[in-house]
Amino acid sequence: MSDTPPGNPLSRGDKRPPSRPGPSSAAFTTSLTQEGRLDPALAECAAVSVITALLRNLELDEDQEPQGHLMRKLVEFLPTRDAGKDSPEPIAGQEALFTCVARELRLDVSAVEPLVRTVFQTLRGLLSEGECQDVERSLSWDLHYLWRRTQ
Repeated sequence: MSDTPPGNPLSRGDKRPPSRPGPSSAAFTTSLTQEGRLDPALAECAAVSVITALLRNLELDEDQEPQGHLMRKLVEFLPTRDAGKDSPEPIAGQEALFTCVARELRLDVSAVEPLVRTVFQTLRGLLSEGECQDVERSLSWDLHYLWRRTQ
């Protein structure tokens, strides 16, 4: 028997297996596929790559609210729960993000900006105004500018 109360978010009955997508993941990928007119497999890979990069920038403040809440919400959009654990360093700027995404998707760096913008735009549509502002605060100036241009 668990010593965590049943209604607690940490109780065993409420935990989802790490490899199973969350309910928001499918909706996010579908939205990304439709808005960006992307192949579903490419949309999923782009989402994982970009969201994981955003999470790395938020990890410095994960114990503080609202960043902790925002991290949990962004993780809900990921198709898998353990994506991106191998590279914990924050993304230093736009070029670093594009290079990281291009490497993970095996694309040319020049081809990933539209993908990143589409992921940002889809995220903006699913996050609250306050959550979008929290994301902005975690970004370097050039990524902040790119994030704002997707409004």
